[in-house]
Amino acid sequence: MLGFKIIVQDRPTTRRGILSIVSSIYDPLGLVSPFILPARILLQSLWQQGSGWDRPIEGAGLQVWHKWLSGLPKLESFSVARCYKPKHFGEVLSCQVHNFSDASEQGYGMVSYLRLVNKRGEIHCSILLGKSRVAPLKKVTIPRMELTAATLSVRMNEKLKRELDYNIDKSYFWTDSMSVLRYITNETTRFHTFVSNRVSTIREGSEVSQWRYINTKLNPADDASRGLIITDFIKCKRWVTGPDFLWSPESEWPENQVVLERIHDEDPEVKKLSNVVLIDEQSSFMSSLISRFSSWMSLKRTVGWILTGKRNLQHWANLRKQVRESISADVDPKKQEQLVDDKMRKMRSRVNLKSASLDIDILQEAERCIVTYVQRRHFQDELDILLKGLHITIA
Repeated sequence: MLGFKIIVQDRPTTRRGILSIVSSIYDPLGLVSPFILPARILLQSLWQQGSGWDRPIEGAGLQVWHKWLSGLPKLESFSVARCYKPKHFGEVLSCQVHNFSDASEQGYGMVSYLRLVNKRGEIHCSILLGKSRVAPLKKVTIPRMELTAATLSVRMNEKLKRELDYNIDKSYFWTDSMSVLRYITNETTRFHTFVSNRVSTIREGSEVSQWRYINTKLNPADDASRGLIITDFIKCKRWVTGPDFLWSPESEWPENQVVLERIHDEDPEVKKLSNVVLIDEQSSFMSSLISRFSSWMSLKRTVGWILTGKRNLQHWANLRKQVRESISADVDPKKQEQLVDDKMRKMRSRVNLKSASLDIDILQEAERCIVTYVQRRHFQDELDILLKGLHITIA
């Protein structure tokens, strides 16, 4: 048998003293996790209250600690069988690992059991390990906590498969959270990073078919997530041997409810798709240009230079067309393009670009372009009415 030898040391009722006593309980397999969790929750609450390491605790915290400490010696009456397979059990035909997970506002946890079936159809279940962790200081929703517990369950199952000498036929994962089951079975919806990363871990370490639903009242991991006082813990047969249905044939297990409705878009964990608005390149460019200037004159001059560049490009394009038409069609096409390039190069060399400046006409045209763009963007309905009623054509 595996049991506990408890020697209650005399420690001050401070954070340091409480931590010393709680840490002195050697429980690498987490067999008494439900009993230790309330003490860890107390330590976290003292830290949140800003209590110093050596400052004596008072009030409700002191009562909780005295109650927990008084039950600590009774832990010696708790024990579990060291051997997973009972004596005279015979040859094992089926070996399964069942992992249960749960979460609450106080914490989250998991517990795993080994289920053996022999030739005579006899069933025996043993606790393998348990994990119980305090809820993070940063507030997390219960569905996220449940998903974190499920992720922990998958990781512990991987460790058990590596360490156990038995040939595991199949692993099962049980949870009372319908949200977790929906996240795991999802194939299309995109989630936020927190959920997405944990679902990815779960899917890598397990198959959807391995996940099953269990009612909260039957879930032994509920003890790991909420904690138990010593009297309830010692009497808790379910924690050591697993829920009663594990001792029955699979046909008598709780009905599987993994087949679920799709995840609603209103679910806070669903990643909202960005609305993409398509606009023409000219509008996009003009909007970006306007947002860069705080001076009206600077904006007009910039638009004026753009219009000047546009006019120049159109001017040179027309000249290139005229030069090409002036060359005889009998000339070889490659030579024809070379002649065009030579003539255009000579024409550009005569133009003094440094002397270019903005005249009043260009600035006025730039002002009209800006005003027209803004009117079309913000008063399109009014412009449509004017155009329809007065047959006005806006340049």
